[in-house]
Amino acid sequence: MSREMDKPLISLHLVDSDTSLAKVPDEAPKVGILGSGDFARSLATRLVSSGFKVVVGSRNPKRTAGLFPSAAQVTFQEEAVSSPEVIFVAVFREHYSSLCSLSDQLAGKILVDVSNPTEQEHLQHRESNAEYLASLFPTCTVVKAFNVISAWTLQAGPRDGNRQVPICSDQPEAKRAVSEMAITMGFMPVDMGSLASAREMEAMPLRLLPAWKVPTLLALGLFICFYAYNFVRDVLQPYVQESKNKFFKLPVSVVNTTLPCVAYVLLSLVYLPGVLAATLQLRRGTKYHRFPDWLDHWLQHRKQIGLLSFFCAALHALYSFCLPLRRSHRYDLVNLAVKQVLANKSHLWVEEEVWRMEIYLSLGVLALGTLSLLAVTSLPSIANSLNWREFSFVQSSLGFVALVLSTLHTLTYGWTRAFEESRYKFYLPPTFTLTLLVPCVVILAKALFLLPFISRRLARIRRGWERDGAIKFTLPTDNSLAEKTSHV
Repeated sequence: MSREMDKPLISLHLVDSDTSLAKVPDEAPKVGILGSGDFARSLATRLVSSGFKVVVGSRNPKRTAGLFPSAAQVTFQEEAVSSPEVIFVAVFREHYSSLCSLSDQLAGKILVDVSNPTEQEHLQHRESNAEYLASLFPTCTVVKAFNVISAWTLQAGPRDGNRQVPICSDQPEAKRAVSEMAITMGFMPVDMGSLASAREMEAMPLRLLPAWKVPTLLALGLFICFYAYNFVRDVLQPYVQESKNKFFKLPVSVVNTTLPCVAYVLLSLVYLPGVLAATLQLRRGTKYHRFPDWLDHWLQHRKQIGLLSFFCAALHALYSFCLPLRRSHRYDLVNLAVKQVLANKSHLWVEEEVWRMEIYLSLGVLALGTLSLLAVTSLPSIANSLNWREFSFVQSSLGFVALVLSTLHTLTYGWTRAFEESRYKFYLPPTFTLTLLVPCVVILAKALFLLPFISRRLARIRRGWERDGAIKFTLPTDNSLAEKTSHV
């Protein structure tokens, strides 16, 4: 193994300072560990603190003994596997063959495979690491477990990480034994079935935010489209038609104009699939027909889309605070003051613009505050403390309020600009008019669903009512069969 595996993940002072790891009762169940890397050290720490007697097998016990808790016995591999019935195999796949010399001592024991392949190894090998280990040791019972738990979670305790531990094996008794150990260690075992599920379990740590891929690409695509649109209107048009250099707006001003557009559209896309689903249910007259796959996936990604909307809105607020700090903004203020002096205007005040900006900023703050509440309640720790009615009220009702506030915020920003010819640069309408399309459709549809005859029908459908009525049973035409038919 590389020398990086010899370095302790957490300081030895942290391990030695825990007095609970100093000594384990002699009657404690004994567990073996093969390996001396980061995960093996963290696993030994967790097992010792959970009341197990740990024996670690290493090829060089003198060098690695100081890296483990003092209560753990570090010895050679042959001695470590002699007495424990459950042995954790914490070595890489390429080193499994080096354990074949222990096959006689390992016969009849439970081997817990905690390894994970790299992405390249996962694609290269058809069989999982656990299945490969089982083929090398046919007289042993192999259990795949603890591969989705990080070394830090083992060290710090399950309260700081995911408590679920998927477990799979071909022997129910072995799964039960490892599950009981997981519970004792403070984790929650999840039965994944036979050892054939090990390949799927080993793929879990390789996934990088799978639920965020489509929402992120969607947000990135919207950002690129709106940024290009704003670039043409705010930078390219003045340069081409008026010979004004406005390229300094690209880092801050154009980005700040783009972010609220993306946040606003993403927020409307959170509630648009619900509108489409309700429309389909009203049209079909039943809730027992599956939604199209694209709509089903859309519904499942609403949380991620909403969080990305909040992220863009928060960035928009930060960028807005930075606008007065720009040197170009200071120059504009000086130039405006000079023009006012040259025009002999002692007082510059437009009542309509003052009220518009006051209302515009107030609605923006309210919309961002409501979005913040939605983002906080989407966290698992907060969501688990709410009952279904409370969670539905926050995510559905307050979410719709946030969409309405964002719409009013956009309308007060635009005010009468949509009707001014000078705002149509290169014959392109202002950006805010494009962002209003989808949200206005959602708000209008939500308003229609509030009509009594539509809301009652939709409520009946969602409670199981079907437009076609009760199910009809057809009796057989043969009299002999009809006599045998039960009328119960």
